[in-house]
Amino acid sequence: MPAPSNRTITLLLNRNVESLGIVGDVVTVKPGYARNYLLPLGIAEAPTDERIAALQSARAEAHAELEQVRGKRKTIIGALEELTATLIRSCNDRGVLYGSVTQRDISDALIALGHAVDERAVRLANPIRRVGDYPVTIQFEKDLRAEIQVVVEADRSLSEESEEMEFDNEGELIEPSKKRKPEPDEHGAEESTEDASENTDAETETAEA
Repeated sequence: MPAPSNRTITLLLNRNVESLGIVGDVVTVKPGYARNYLLPLGIAEAPTDERIAALQSARAEAHAELEQVRGKRKTIIGALEELTATLIRSCNDRGVLYGSVTQRDISDALIALGHAVDERAVRLANPIRRVGDYPVTIQFEKDLRAEIQVVVEADRSLSEESEEMEFDNEGELIEPSKKRKPEPDEHGAEESTEDASENTDAETETAEA
């Protein structure tokens, strides 16, 4: 099998592309990405001095807009430090949710609290499936991140018995190991038999007397 090609193509961006660049940037990309996405949609083109110069004004505007967005995100990250978001959900007696909590749910909860956090900024490896406290990272850019606490509470009181039970990450009950009753040793059993025999003989002698 031939080794994969490491060739790249240099293009001029006509629009902003997340994680790639802004309008007027000259970037290098894989040929497949250029051929299948950037070029057919007119998002990028072959760079020329004339086109680079023509896009300088648009590039300056896009850069200013990005700085505004970054400033807003810095403010949001500062407000999220040590924040706790509480979500109320239906669950069974074991605390297992009937519907999991997703990135969208956390995003909606933060927006309701006045923080404009898109679900793509919510770093959640797996959906939350049971009540409890969970640390969740909010990240816009590499250097713009904060950790919040997400508290998922039941919409009703759980029984004390349920609260004392232990569950695994999937909400399955962890059965406590049953203690085995100590078995009498052979010596003890023999002594008990002999004692019973002696008591029977004593009772017989008393009756005869």
